[in-house]
Amino acid sequence: MAQDNGRTARAEGRAGRTAPKGSARGTYAVGDARRQKILDTAVEHFAQWGFNASSLARIAADCGITQGGLLHHFRGKEDLLLSVLAQSEQHDVERLFSEPAESVAAHFATVVDLAADNERRPGIVRMFNTLVGESGNPGHPAHAYFTRRYARVLGYTVDLLEAGVARGELRPGTDCEAVGRETLAVMDGLQIQWVLAPGSVDMPARLRGFLDRLLRDISVAGTGLPDAPPGASPDSPTA
Repeated sequence: MAQDNGRTARAEGRAGRTAPKGSARGTYAVGDARRQKILDTAVEHFAQWGFNASSLARIAADCGITQGGLLHHFRGKEDLLLSVLAQSEQHDVERLFSEPAESVAAHFATVVDLAADNERRPGIVRMFNTLVGESGNPGHPAHAYFTRRYARVLGYTVDLLEAGVARGELRPGTDCEAVGRETLAVMDGLQIQWVLAPGSVDMPARLRGFLDRLLRDISVAGTGLPDAPPGASPDSPTA
């Protein structure tokens, strides 16, 4: 009987230590918040020092955790880097490219929106420029990522331009690959200029001007980008 009472007491003790469901959800929320803080901090470190000179120990210290705590969420510095890049790309897709563009003009307008959105994320833009430069080295951990990314973005753009030619929006004979490459080059070039001197470059306005001139040159109707709605705020998707 005493043995039965002992088993009962131990069972009650285990039951008392069992975390309620609400507490478990709270633990997950804390873990998600910590993971996001690590990602946000890593953006600033990769932007300032690049990948090779960044330190997991410094990133962890700036998050107020140990390096072991950081490694609970990410397997290492390369995993952290690729997670940061994946999060940034997911943001762009969800924010601006979740629906297929109905026309080349609409796509170009969305690209301008992306430039405006990037002005509100300076850390991401600085990191992107730093890592693209580093990743020219085939041994860099982000080399394959950026190679695939540029091929994917160029392919998407060329397909969209070719569709515009097919439906009569763009002039027959338009060199869609050349237009796609030029568009990416101007976007990246303006980002570099903006990072170096943010106050002297209106990145969305400069990009809009280029795409407007480009569209007037290659569109059958000779028309450029539609005007932004009057009174559109800087945070509006159409600003």
